[in-house]
Amino acid sequence: MEIRKEPGSVIQHSVSSEDLVLINRLAKSELTASQVYTFAIRLCDNEVDRDWERFDLEGLETLSRLFVGKSGIFDHNWSAEGQTARLYKTEICQEGGLTLAGESCRFLKGYAYMLRNEKNSTLIEEIEAGIKKEVSIGCSVTERICSVCGRSGCGHVGGREYEGKLCFFTLAAPTDAYEWSFVAVPAQRNAGVMKSFENGGSLRRLLAGQPGYLRQLDALEKEARLGRAYLGGLRKELVRLAGLADENLDLKVFGQAAEKLEEDELLEMTKAYQRRLDAVYPPAPQLRGQGPAACGDEDGAFLV
Repeated sequence: MEIRKEPGSVIQHSVSSEDLVLINRLAKSELTASQVYTFAIRLCDNEVDRDWERFDLEGLETLSRLFVGKSGIFDHNWSAEGQTARLYKTEICQEGGLTLAGESCRFLKGYAYMLRNEKNSTLIEEIEAGIKKEVSIGCSVTERICSVCGRSGCGHVGGREYEGKLCFFTLAAPTDAYEWSFVAVPAQRNAGVMKSFENGGSLRRLLAGQPGYLRQLDALEKEARLGRAYLGGLRKELVRLAGLADENLDLKVFGQAAEKLEEDELLEMTKAYQRRLDAVYPPAPQLRGQGPAACGDEDGAFLV
């Protein structure tokens, strides 16, 4: 599964003797300060993003180790021709304030180098001019843990509130770091961090270049959203009927239990509580009798 995140940015950085030691650990031949151009990158952070996902602090620490030595490319195009720079050092930096999840704001900062040659001269100029500055990363994670139920692979929807608790997902236990990329349009919803679970890549990536299949996928995703909305409505109706039928019922606990029920279970329980409610509050007729009919008029006993 791949998810795009808010991209980071490129920051100017001057090469030092300590940097050269780290760079030359990756280089095949000894490089000098005049041969390399270095810059710093804000790779990712632990804030809840617009996809309602986040890395935790432990995940950032793991990514910090995994990204050392990884290549920089363009638009996540996995081609050797696009290899431009390489990360030689990373660190976790702290910012002021707290994240939506209640943690101290921190971000992963990487330091990259590239050769000062004719091929890279244009890119270096664009970095210096602030034209090339947005980046995103590609990595894999083990779990996507829900803030509501604490489980991975549940049916909760990010950005929604469940019994007053906001739903978002923590991308936990990274297992690999693939690459980091210069991206062109970071404002788009899909720009940012790319991640995948170990059991396979993104379906959208697999279908890239197949517009017909992508349209089918869009239709399936729309139907899935409608299905989730339908089940959400069933759960709300069940909780409402249960609250009316039993005033002593803890609706918060009952609502949490209802989140785990499937459609057939929800429908059956809704019918059961509706029957209980009808027994407690039997439906009243719209027309009520007003005594014996007068003058043999069978309708005279009823008034609207």
